[in-house]
Amino acid sequence: MSIKVEKVARPVRLRRSCHAVPGSSEKMLEKSAGLPADQVFLDLEDAVAVDKKEEARQLIIHALQTYDYQAPTVVVRVNAVDTKFAYRDLIEVVEAVGDKIDCIMIPKVESAEHVTFIDRLLTSIEEVKGWEVGRIGLEVQIENGEGLINIEAIAAASPRMETLILGPGDFSAAMGMRILSVGGNNATYPGDIWHYVNFRILSTARAFGLQAIDGPFSQVKNDDGLRDAAIRTVTMGFDGKWSLHPQQIPIINELYSPPLDEYQRAERMLAAYEHATTVEKKGAVMFENEMIDEANRKMAQELAAKGRLIGLDPGEPWTPPVPEPVA
Repeated sequence: MSIKVEKVARPVRLRRSCHAVPGSSEKMLEKSAGLPADQVFLDLEDAVAVDKKEEARQLIIHALQTYDYQAPTVVVRVNAVDTKFAYRDLIEVVEAVGDKIDCIMIPKVESAEHVTFIDRLLTSIEEVKGWEVGRIGLEVQIENGEGLINIEAIAAASPRMETLILGPGDFSAAMGMRILSVGGNNATYPGDIWHYVNFRILSTARAFGLQAIDGPFSQVKNDDGLRDAAIRTVTMGFDGKWSLHPQQIPIINELYSPPLDEYQRAERMLAAYEHATTVEKKGAVMFENEMIDEANRKMAQELAAKGRLIGLDPGEPWTPPVPEPVA
């Protein structure tokens, strides 16, 4: 059965680094307010023990009422829909501080119904509070086979959708993969054991106009391992990756930012192609020893958009070459 693809205009958010913050830790909730991550998500799920769930809700409410988070995007991860905690997570936290929350993250999503449950409850809260309906976005984690099989329906389930996220820890366990480190690989596997899962998430995200986010790398003191894991997904086209420790944030921000020289070349390419198509009326043109056409423009546009969002220096503007004098 085909799924109707309807891309809904959502805020364009920079999500190179998405930093996880345990909701039960007052210290980490306060410290994370000043971290240079693009996004912080305050966690009520796996990072919080069962007997600390209710306390964590109140700590997150206090944190959002008290601290001015530096991260442009603030998210709260609720518990999975099939637990007894999810609905109270939403009602208590969103009613209290929903005006300070950009998105709700839903873990262990297995079907579109998981998304629509959260969507409808958010709508009720927004209507009761008199807030703009639909402002709070949704981030969804794919963490098992059911979620991956149903990923297209999940992506289409709500106009609030903003991201699809790989949850490598639970996914590894669900598949019986021989991996003990979250987000790690297995050297005995001939290639990248995550390639199929990541590409399925990425292709679905792009089809529905969403961002694709890689999950965490749990070896927080292994910078080389983090770089290897991040390079695989950023090269593939992912928009960002989770960080679990503050020292991972600058590494992730660096790797998920386009290199300055590539960004500046993309800006020059766009200018050259614009000149060729509008002034010279050409569909293809030579640019720095390379023949470029509409496909190149699309590739350059994607890279340039990320560089502009980050605020990179575009460099010297491109100017048309001076034609050689006719003999």
